[in-house]
Amino acid sequence: MNTIELQQTLPEVFAGRDGIVSDIWHRQVAFQKGKSYLIEAASGTGKSSLCSFVYGYRQDYQGIIAFDGTNVRKLHVADWVELRKRSLSMLFQELRLFAELTAWENVKLKNNLTGFRDKKEIRRWFEELGIADKCDQPIGRMSFGQQQRVAFIRALCQPADFIFLDEPVSHLDDGNGRLMARILTEEAAKQGFGIVVTSIGKHLPLEYDAVMQL
Repeated sequence: MNTIELQQTLPEVFAGRDGIVSDIWHRQVAFQKGKSYLIEAASGTGKSSLCSFVYGYRQDYQGIIAFDGTNVRKLHVADWVELRKRSLSMLFQELRLFAELTAWENVKLKNNLTGFRDKKEIRRWFEELGIADKCDQPIGRMSFGQQQRVAFIRALCQPADFIFLDEPVSHLDDGNGRLMARILTEEAAKQGFGIVVTSIGKHLPLEYDAVMQL
């Protein structure tokens, strides 16, 4: 996949509102593979909804979302399964980790589906992000910032044309944010994927090709 395009897209909950000023909603917008985008937003403006629309979890929007010119409403379940395994990686704001599983088990569960990373590489990321000692700890006993780092590692355990990260550093200090940005930049250089980051204030420190206001 090379392009994700939004054509006059708008969450249905916003329909009927006057004076919507946005670089995304009710616009013609294209995200290109290989480029990085920051979407800045206030709470309640639909950034998490946008991620869910693109990932196919929700369809309560007007307009069109298209992957390489194909309206995603025409995709079948099998298409979405393949896209989520090979083309689209997503780090949701609420993380969607399994609280009863350990940090390692959460990442391994994803990697077993894709077979994309070797154990040594995953272990190195745990060490670099300062959570190597948390590998065998249940997610439910970890801080949200630690969980964010686990979810980030999990998001990298698949091939991707685009990776979406919804407020990925909201609970991280600047040092861990820079580490995450470096790892993401290295992986983008290897794979050539596009990066879309959302933020309501604190954002991942990357060199963005475009900054948009939601």
